[in-house]
Amino acid sequence: MTRQMLRAKVHRITVTERNVEYEGSLTLDALLMHACGMVPFEKIEIYDVDNGARFSTYVIEGEKGSGVCCVNGAAAHLVEVGHKLIVASYCAVEDSEVGRHVPRVVLVDSANRIARVKDHEGAGIRV
Repeated sequence: MTRQMLRAKVHRITVTERNVEYEGSLTLDALLMHACGMVPFEKIEIYDVDNGARFSTYVIEGEKGSGVCCVNGAAAHLVEVGHKLIVASYCAVEDSEVGRHVPRVVLVDSANRIARVKDHEGAGIRV
C-alpha cells in the first residue's frame, strides 16, 4: 500500500501576477522550483492563505531569480496580486518508507527569494 505524502512546498509565496488569458498553470521562479525539486508540468496544489481558495494545476518554469508567481488561466480568478499562497506537490510513498519520508519546504521572503530550505516540517505555535 502507498500513502499520498507531501513531497515539497513553497510556503507563503506572494502572487506577483495573474493572467486569465493564459492557457493555464502557475508560473514559478525557476530557482524556487529547483530548491524544492519541482519540475515543469508537475501537478501542484495551491492554497490561498488570504481567501482560502484551493485548486490544482501544474507548474511551469519562470525566469530564474525573478521572484515570479503568476497564476494563469481560469484559476487567476481565484487569487489577487499580493495574496500569499502555499504551493505543494505530493508523492506516493510505500508504507515501509513513511517513517523515513521527509518533505522539502522552501520558505521565501517578501520578495519571493529563498529565505530558508528545510528538509522537514514541524508543527509550531505562533505567538
